[in-house]
Amino acid sequence: MTQIELFNRSGKVVGQVDLRDEIFAQQVNGPIMHQAVLVYQNSLRSGTAATKTRGLVRGGGRKPWRQKGTGRARAGSSRSPIWRGGGVIFGPGGRSYEISMPRKMRRAALLSALSLRALENKVKVVDEFTLEAPKTKEAAGLLKSLNAENALLVVERGNANALLSAANLPKVSQVEADSLNTYDVLRHENLVLTKQALDYLEEVLINA
Repeated sequence: MTQIELFNRSGKVVGQVDLRDEIFAQQVNGPIMHQAVLVYQNSLRSGTAATKTRGLVRGGGRKPWRQKGTGRARAGSSRSPIWRGGGVIFGPGGRSYEISMPRKMRRAALLSALSLRALENKVKVVDEFTLEAPKTKEAAGLLKSLNAENALLVVERGNANALLSAANLPKVSQVEADSLNTYDVLRHENLVLTKQALDYLEEVLINA
């Protein structure tokens, strides 16, 4: 277990906090982090265009008219490709870029990323960061005092004012602890957590 300094909102040291080895002292695995980043980035892609076949177009379940005796050509559905409003023949089917990754591998990638930041001494913990209203100046002052102006700010769930306070800062992303992911950890130089967010991560990741 590693001990690091615990800061207040003014950037002053107010104590010590433990970083659990089960989260912040795991083996750094480059390939698995790379795969996790690919999975995240692919999930953001919208995919290619797609058309609907006659089986996907809404309606057309009833036979338009009886088979014989009307003098018209036989028809089984109003959604036939030769009808207006029907399906498309041989149209593009669309492509999804999403790739899957087992839950245990996603967890291992996140632990690897957190351990990398801890190894680089880039993890900062703040005792609390609650605001009555969003204030960008407060968030900017906090990160500047921690020398972490390029950072991922992780707060406890429901702390909307803290998230909004950091929303307009360049080189800063903000996320609730239950949405923490490998991609966001790796694309920022520093990791800044509130004490409540750290407690949540320890409870969830160690017991996962």
